[in-house]
Amino acid sequence: MGKDVIIACDFDSAAKTFAFLDQFTGKKPFVKIGMELYYAEGPSIVREIKARGHKIFLDLKLHDIPNTVKKAMAVLSRLDVDMTNLHAAGTGRMMEAAIEGLTRPDGTRPMLIAVTQLTSTDQESMENDLLIKEPIADVVMHYASVAKSAGLDGVVCSPLEAGKVHERCGEGFVTVTPGVRFADGDVGDQKRVMTPAEAKRIGSDYIVVGRPITAAADPVAAYERCVAEFVD
Repeated sequence: MGKDVIIACDFDSAAKTFAFLDQFTGKKPFVKIGMELYYAEGPSIVREIKARGHKIFLDLKLHDIPNTVKKAMAVLSRLDVDMTNLHAAGTGRMMEAAIEGLTRPDGTRPMLIAVTQLTSTDQESMENDLLIKEPIADVVMHYASVAKSAGLDGVVCSPLEAGKVHERCGEGFVTVTPGVRFADGDVGDQKRVMTPAEAKRIGSDYIVVGRPITAAADPVAAYERCVAEFVD
């Protein structure tokens, strides 16, 4: 499995998204479509970006009762995305239902990964707001194990936890890691962050990078810097 950089296209309109993507005249980067863009433009934005030749991570983080998630995943599977996700906190039963819904009649499906804990969550907020008293690293590992048992392909986790996820769940269990910033960049509202080079060293399979690329003076150069640090 090759490593890759996924650009978080966190824009509020198709016009802004395509103005950004039009700057990439060579390689078509793997892109993440999150809630903001999907809710603004709907399924059509997924189809249009796919038609341009990009791989797509549809980041909607489903979390509901198993039957609802199963039916929603059946709809998302028709969009021909390459990766999508849900919250591991929805339980193993919900994740199993998601796999059922996502799998097409011919047996194919997009990669499905689970969010363990958001990179904006730290130990203090987890204990005070969620009443989860265990160490955050233990919680992430447990959620990852449940996701693997449910048949998922991997997890979204902090790059700080990627290596340990591989130790627990195997090298083939994918780690998709946001919270990546350049060493000379602003960490923004992320609490658990790492540079692309550090994420590579610790075992991340994919890194998701937003503002360090999308808000850069030269987004293509920033993307290429990420690729050079993480993939090459």
